[in-house]
Amino acid sequence: MALNIINPGLSTSIQDLGRPGYFHLGIPIGGAMDRFSMRVANMLVGNSEDAAGLEAVFMGPEIEFSDDTAIAITGADIPVMIDGVEQPTWTALAVSKGQKLSFGFLKAGARLYIAIAGGITTPEALGSRSTYPIGALGGFEGRNIAAGDTLPTGTGGNVNIGATVAPAMRRMPSNPAILRMVKGLYWHRLTEASGAQFLNDEWKVAPEADRMGYRFRGGKALEFVDREQPFGAGSDPSNIVDGCYSYGSIQVPGGTEPIVLHRDAVSGGGYFTLGAIISADMDFIGQLQPHTPVKFEAVSMDTALSARKERHKLLDTIRAELS
Repeated sequence: MALNIINPGLSTSIQDLGRPGYFHLGIPIGGAMDRFSMRVANMLVGNSEDAAGLEAVFMGPEIEFSDDTAIAITGADIPVMIDGVEQPTWTALAVSKGQKLSFGFLKAGARLYIAIAGGITTPEALGSRSTYPIGALGGFEGRNIAAGDTLPTGTGGNVNIGATVAPAMRRMPSNPAILRMVKGLYWHRLTEASGAQFLNDEWKVAPEADRMGYRFRGGKALEFVDREQPFGAGSDPSNIVDGCYSYGSIQVPGGTEPIVLHRDAVSGGGYFTLGAIISADMDFIGQLQPHTPVKFEAVSMDTALSARKERHKLLDTIRAELS
């Protein structure tokens, strides 16, 4: 069984839930930018939640199916067509041999997820099929998919065709998006007034946002507490001697444009980080289009843990309803 790629779309890659365990070696976890949507797409077609599927950015691919199977599309709001007939998203769909999947123009969100019964079965690299192009790991020959590629797939089990996830359970960011964060080790480098201004400002997603990091513009430049020179990291107040970056860290090179480090980000460097986005909100970032307004909201660790628990509870509810 296979997927024949007629048109890959703008940027479409094979992703699963990533390759944890190698960050200390500089290899990021990778995987789906919106893990919630990837998990639910797999649930709908009876796959394990970490099965490999496709992540498409802004534009969907055109795909021909070599055999009868089942698919589900989640994530961004975009028209889905099978042989030109529009189909519902967040729903298990039957497709027949020779039929073609295509997409209309994006309505909301940024990334859509395509799961196929049995999952995509390209070779694993370090325990994952996720595409990491910088390291030529995973994916299809270490890269995003291209026209003419044939992607192997597994054999699916029983799928409840027509099963769907209610709109109220489909997590998408608000507008403006609210990104909750926990202040970090270097927050003290900001003046009190500048820290308050950072949280009060409305930022906008920059066009350069990608899988490595989401850059934001539009707020006021940060002001730093003076430190005695000479300093080992240089005169730029946003520099540190060196530090480790957690997934979701917010670095601000030069104190002007915050960057939230995402799935394919580096594990360390010489810029200070003022905090980290809570895990429950990281999926939202993957659905933000350029120029989307964003506000950062500082929360406690208890709030962050409660939000993570609520996200897990929602996934448990969906699992129960689809089982």
